[in-house]
Amino acid sequence: MSETPAAVRAEIIKLRGIRGTRFSLLLFALVSLAIAVLGGWSARGALDSDSPALRSDFTPYQAGLDGVLYGQLALIVFGVLVVTSEYASGMMSLSLLAVPRRGRLYAAKMTVAALAAVAAAVPVVVLGYLATQAALGPHGASIGADGVPRALAGAVVYLVLMCLFAAGLAAAARSAVVPLAVLLPMVLAGTHILSLIGATEELSRYFPDQAGRELLTVGSPHTGFGLAVLLAWTAAALGWGWIRHHRWDN
Repeated sequence: MSETPAAVRAEIIKLRGIRGTRFSLLLFALVSLAIAVLGGWSARGALDSDSPALRSDFTPYQAGLDGVLYGQLALIVFGVLVVTSEYASGMMSLSLLAVPRRGRLYAAKMTVAALAAVAAAVPVVVLGYLATQAALGPHGASIGADGVPRALAGAVVYLVLMCLFAAGLAAAARSAVVPLAVLLPMVLAGTHILSLIGATEELSRYFPDQAGRELLTVGSPHTGFGLAVLLAWTAAALGWGWIRHHRWDN
C-alpha cells in the first residue's frame, strides 16, 4: 500500500524538475488573467460608449470566464509535457525500474497531473472572474450571482479534464508533436468553426472542448451533457494511453 504514495511523491519531484511544465503553468495563469483584465476593460469601454461592436450576447458573468478559454492552451501543453518529457529523455526506463508495475506508475503520473491542474485552475478561475468584474467597473457582477459559482466550479472541472485528455493522448502518442498538433488548433479555432457551419454544427457538440464549454457557461441547461461527453473523451484518452504505456517497449 505504501508503494502508491511513494510513486506519487516521486512524480511530484520529477514534475518540479521539468522546466517546461513550470513555465506552462505560469503561462496558463498569466494568459488567463491578462485576457480577463483586457476583456473586461474593452467591454467597459464599449458599454460606456454604447458601442455596437460589443457582441449581442455579452454578459458580465460570462465575460469573467473567457480568459481561461485562452489560457487552457498552456494547460494542455502542461498535460502533454508531464508525460512526454520522460519518453523524450529516456527516463521512462529508469522510472519503470523504480516502479515496475506500469499501472501504478501511469496512475501516479496522471494523479499528479490532475492535482497540479486543480492547484493551478482554482485560483486562476476565481481571480480571472474577479479581475474581469473589477475591469468592468460599474458594469461588473458579483461572484455570488445566480449560476456563477456553479460555472466557476465547472470551469475548474473542464480545465482539469482537458489537461488529463491531453496527457492521455500524449501517453498514447509517446510524443509531444502529435497531440499538440491536433489539440491546439482544435481548441483554438477548429471545433468553433465547425459549430458555425450548418452541416457540422450538431457534430461539433460532441467534440471534447465544445461539449466541455457547457460546464463554464452560466445558466447552461446542457451541463450534464457536456460533462458526460468530456468525461467519455477523457476516459478514452486515458485508457488508450494506459494501453500504449503498458506496451511501451514492445
